[in-house]
Amino acid sequence: MRQPIQIGALQMGGGLPVSVQSMTLTPTMDAEATARQCIVLANAGADLVRITAQNLREAEALKEIRERLRAQNIHIPLVADVHFNADIALAAAKYVEKVRINPGNFLGGTDVSLSEDEYNNVLQKKFYALLSVCREHHTALRIGVNHGSLSERILRLYGNTPAGMTEAAMEYLRLCRAAGFANAAVSMKSSSARIMVYAVRLLAMAMEREGMYFPLHLGVTEAGDGDDGRIKSAVGIGALLLEGLGDTIRISLTEPPENEITAAKKLVEYVEQCAAGDSLQPISSVTSYSRRHTLPSAVSGVGGGSPVSVWADLSRLAPVYSSDIERLGFAYNGSAWQPAAPCVPDVIYIGSSVLECPASGLCIVDDNCEYVLRCDASFLSRDFFVFLQKNPRCVLLFENGDGQSVYAARLFFKVLEKQQITNAVVICRRYDTANFEALQLQASADCGALLLDGYGDGIMLSTAFEAEREVQAAFGILQAAQARISKTEYIACPGCGRTLYDIQAALREVRAKTSHLAGLKIAVMGCIVNGLGEMADADYGFVGSGRDRISLYKGRRRIHKDLPLQDAANALLSLINETHKK
Repeated sequence: MRQPIQIGALQMGGGLPVSVQSMTLTPTMDAEATARQCIVLANAGADLVRITAQNLREAEALKEIRERLRAQNIHIPLVADVHFNADIALAAAKYVEKVRINPGNFLGGTDVSLSEDEYNNVLQKKFYALLSVCREHHTALRIGVNHGSLSERILRLYGNTPAGMTEAAMEYLRLCRAAGFANAAVSMKSSSARIMVYAVRLLAMAMEREGMYFPLHLGVTEAGDGDDGRIKSAVGIGALLLEGLGDTIRISLTEPPENEITAAKKLVEYVEQCAAGDSLQPISSVTSYSRRHTLPSAVSGVGGGSPVSVWADLSRLAPVYSSDIERLGFAYNGSAWQPAAPCVPDVIYIGSSVLECPASGLCIVDDNCEYVLRCDASFLSRDFFVFLQKNPRCVLLFENGDGQSVYAARLFFKVLEKQQITNAVVICRRYDTANFEALQLQASADCGALLLDGYGDGIMLSTAFEAEREVQAAFGILQAAQARISKTEYIACPGCGRTLYDIQAALREVRAKTSHLAGLKIAVMGCIVNGLGEMADADYGFVGSGRDRISLYKGRRRIHKDLPLQDAANALLSLINETHKK
């Protein structure tokens, strides 16, 4: 039976509503500033707050932070974020309601030099000591696995894979069960939404097989800021919440931490609306990526292994003028339309509207076109299958409206596969929300759930917003799901008390200088704790190395050490210009 865990006054898991959390950015040793930021987060609606504890002095400082909050009648649970040293976790567990440890570095990197028996003895001794302190002080525990900081032992046995992440977590969960310690949660995080989703699914299935029901903390690490940060987080977190997985979430943004709470609450609210309509789906069995096979369609560039297409919905306009096409990022050169901006749509859907401008150079689809068919789940029938088998180049515009089940869409694709139907399918989603942040989160969750399972040859969003904003959101969703890379990708951590420079301003400067480098992956990291691991597949890294000091990396190789912050962004651009594609 699933039971909630206790984190101070907060109960989490066991079917209770999903809680939301964030992390302070202030230096932990500055107790006044950290307590003040905890209050800001509590007032924003956070259910718990995490604080970094890098050393024993910071672990002891947690006591003063907690006392300051309690003196002001603020009882939000505090979580100590511990890396590299089990002794720090032992100290912190006395003063906070929850401690987060990372199996990848709990033993301080010594595990690789030990035999299996020696490793098990050392781990049990240190971990059981922590559980003893947690019991004594009624402190909860989070076993926080990071894709970017798996131990050398796990990497040697499993590689840097979701399977390795799962085994890293299960090893500690089995020890919890053996010790009779149930007040624990677990997380599987990655800067890749795809890897994070597959790892959580694997963990959920592993726990089910072994009769474990520990609550799940969901998050995509280093998601970045702005639209991309929200979309990337929601693709991963939302897909899992829609499957009924997840008991607490953090949307990591390189922004003021209270912004994380606002976004997280909107995502949770949407999933709760879906659950009220009984549209939560069973856990998907997809744990590695494979795109559904389709034949090339009659619409250019759609299906047949072509990149997942982005469709602009202009069907609500009557008629469609040149100015509408220009707003999508096209320019007319006197004979044909040409892309005049990055990320222009591949297809323009006008429905029953009329095009009052030249069409040359555009892929225009209307309702009279014999090559497309608007449909939904109710179309599934023998006659439908016969029609598609006779018309394999017809594109299906599969419509699934606001709040309608992603599970129904997944079933639609599964039926097509069972019937060996290979028509290309465009995921068409309608949303009525008037809040653009909410739209991004909802569409990312819905579309991401399908894209991560390999479904969809295109996306078309239909909303109350301008078509150009819908198109940019669609490109962002495809990038976050790793279904189509069309712009520079930034892996950027939100920062915390370990960050010794203004990471928000630095990310803005790096983006301003590099956003034209489509397809390049650039990491902007607050410090080295998770830096090298989480940016492992980045082309270049911009990593805090001291007070207003930055080290630059090409891949995992450090090129420049401890540059002054004011020079680092220009130095990064120079490094890219000198070495990219060489």
